Amino acid sequence: MKAFHTIKPKTSSNSTNTPKSLQGIWITILVTLSVIFIPLSQAIAAAVKWHPGHYYELVGQGSKSDSSYLNKVYSELQTHPTLRGVVIRYQWGELEKAKSDYNFTVVAKRLSEVAAKKKRLIVLIETKSTTPDTKQTLVPAYAKSAEYDGGIYQFKSGQGEGYGTKLWDPQIRDRMIALVQALGKRFNNEPYFEGIGFSESAMGRPIKHITSAQANSYYNNLLSINKALKTSFPNTLSFQFLNYPRDLLPTFINTFKQNGSALGNPDVFLEDPGLHFPGTKYAYPGVYTYYPKLSGKIPLVVQIEKANYLNTRHDNTGFKPSVNQLFNFARDELQVNYVFWTRTPNYYPKVLELLNFKAQKANPSGGLKSVCPSVYSSCVQ
Repeated sequence: MKAFHTIKPKTSSNSTNTPKSLQGIWITILVTLSVIFIPLSQAIAAAVKWHPGHYYELVGQGSKSDSSYLNKVYSELQTHPTLRGVVIRYQWGELEKAKSDYNFTVVAKRLSEVAAKKKRLIVLIETKSTTPDTKQTLVPAYAKSAEYDGGIYQFKSGQGEGYGTKLWDPQIRDRMIALVQALGKRFNNEPYFEGIGFSESAMGRPIKHITSAQANSYYNNLLSINKALKTSFPNTLSFQFLNYPRDLLPTFINTFKQNGSALGNPDVFLEDPGLHFPGTKYAYPGVYTYYPKLSGKIPLVVQIEKANYLNTRHDNTGFKPSVNQLFNFARDELQVNYVFWTRTPNYYPKVLELLNFKAQKANPSGGLKSVCPSVYSSCVQ
C-alpha cells in the first residue's frame, strides 16, 4: 500500500499556520491516518509527533503518584512555558501485574493531566536501577521465576549496588517486546504522548559472573527490543540512553539511522573522559562524539540528572558546573533536540530561572535544535 504522507517537515518549532485551538484535533487526525495507511514495515514514513525542547523529569519512585508533588510540578509547568512536558520513569513490573495482564491506568492518568494543560508526557522505562525499592517492580512477579532465570541480576556501579533486568534471557526479551507492543497499541495515537524510551545501556558490573555469550545476548536483545519499540510507536519519539560499551555504539546508532529511533544519553558530564573519548586506531570513540555528526539526521536526546549538577566528571574529580554550563553544552556541543532536566532538590529552581530567560522563551524549543530530522518524512507539531 502506498504511504499516506501527512505534512512536509518543518524547519522551526514555531512555524505553523494552524490555529492553536485546532492543533490538537489535527494532530490526532494525522497520527491516526498515518497509522491506518502506513504499514509497520514503513514506519519511518509515518508522521511523527515533534515537540523538541525542555522537559521536567520527576524524581523519586513515589513522586509520580504523590498529588502534592504533582500539583507543584503542574504549577511550574504552567508558569514556565518553556517547559514542554514531563518525563516519568516506570518499571516493567508496574505496568504488567501478571503475564499479559497490563495495567496502564497510571500512565493514562498522568497523560490526561498534562494534556489538560497542553503539556506532553514522555515515559522512561527502567531496565536497571540503583534505587532499592525498585527491586520489587523492576520486572513482574512472574518474571522472577526459574522459568525466566529469576528475571533480575545484582550489579555494582559508581553509585553503589543496584538491580538490572536479565535481558540476555530470550523469554525476558520476548515479554518486554510484548510490553512495548501493548503500550504502542494504547498510546501511539495519543497526540500528547510525546515519547518513550529505555534507561542506560551500560549493565554495570554484575556481582555474579556472567559469560561473554550472556553479555552479547544482553545487547543483541536490547537492540531487538528497541526495534520493536520503534515499530510499535511509528508516530512517537522512541529513544535509548546509550553510554557503554563503546564498541557496540555503532551497531545501535546505525539501526537508529535506519529506523528513526533517537540517540539518548543519561548524563551531561562536561569533562568525563569515557563519554568524550575521541577514539583511536584500537579503541572506539565515546558516545558524545557521535552527537554533532547526527544533528539534523536523527532525533537527539539527553538527560541531566543529579550527578551532573554536582560534578563535570563521573568520578567526581572535576568541578561543580552551573546550570548555564550544562545547558550550553547540551545545546552547542551535543546539539540535542530534547533535554530532560531532573527535578533535583536545590537545583531545579536554577533550571526554572534559566528557562525564564528571554533567549529560551523566544521559541517553543527553548533554544534547542528544532528542525525535523531528515530520517523522518514529516513531523507533526
